[in-house]
Amino acid sequence: MSQEYAIPAIPRHSAEDSIKRSRFITTIAHVTTVDEARAFIADIKAQHPDANHNCWAFNAGPAGDSAFVGCSDDGEPSGTAGRPMLNVLMHSGVGEIAAVVTRYFGGIKLGTGGLVRAYSSMVQLALDSLPTTRRFEALRLCISIDYKHITLFKRALPTFEATIDNETYARDAAFTLTLPKDNAQALQDHITELTDGTARIHEVKEE
Repeated sequence: MSQEYAIPAIPRHSAEDSIKRSRFITTIAHVTTVDEARAFIADIKAQHPDANHNCWAFNAGPAGDSAFVGCSDDGEPSGTAGRPMLNVLMHSGVGEIAAVVTRYFGGIKLGTGGLVRAYSSMVQLALDSLPTTRRFEALRLCISIDYKHITLFKRALPTFEATIDNETYARDAAFTLTLPKDNAQALQDHITELTDGTARIHEVKEE
């Protein structure tokens, strides 16, 4: 079964809020490896060297997969920042993601429960406005059809999230498509019905 999940659609995204006079800045990044996550965390720390805390959490793998995760309280009381942040990420449905919450202390202590709520809510705040796209296992198909079917054929492609990579026009119209593997059989069935079985369809094997 192919795996499909959301990932950040942009390299970095941030959100900011004040909680009891403390300034919180959440920065989220798209990361595909643990090394990328750690490099991102180091970069944010370098950008905010005077902050009281740069707490972080990441999941460098598929959404909900705990194989490539990490977190740190960065000086906050144990269990009040990194773990709550990671918990939000792991239940977000978004993979390949890292988050750093930078805190500039405002003079009012939040208590352990208040810290857990603050760091969790700051990650959620950034997630709420984070543009995402989908990571899916892709498949390429070559489809040849009669010219009279072209309009309805192209009109159907968005339904199956298929995009045209190449098209040629000779005796028939031939299209090379990329689409999620999970949608391939449904598209083939639709095209076969649309063309009364005259379409020629085959998978394009990658070199």
